[in-house]
Amino acid sequence: MKNIAEIRRRHKINGDSISSLAEEFKHSRNTIRKHLQTVEEPVYQPQQPKLGEYETQLLAWLELDSKLPRKQRRTAQRLFECLQVEGYTGTYSPIQRYVKDWKKEPGKNPTIKQAFVPLAFPPGETCQFDWSHETVVLAGVTQ
Repeated sequence: MKNIAEIRRRHKINGDSISSLAEEFKHSRNTIRKHLQTVEEPVYQPQQPKLGEYETQLLAWLELDSKLPRKQRRTAQRLFECLQVEGYTGTYSPIQRYVKDWKKEPGKNPTIKQAFVPLAFPPGETCQFDWSHETVVLAGVTQ
């Protein structure tokens, strides 16, 4: 995008050829020609995922999977394959973005639960000893 003005300047003022510009800017000659002919800079806007009626099904599956153990949860690829069975004709990318955004929402991503196992033993069952011998000089007396 920022190169369009540079491409135009070098072609119109400096007289650089389309081939040399294509080689230097790492674009095809057709792309360079397109930039030379445009009046305004192109504006690219990412499209929002169009899941339509399948969004509710995907959301239900994500909620269900969040309660399962980590090994049993479906990946975005597996969710995509399940949606295809349901009749979804779109691509994988919108599913992947939706799952990623869903996991970023607070409280949606399954959290790691910490476990604590107390070590309590009845008297006499387990013992620990620290055996050592130290020599200390206290007030000039070796003890």
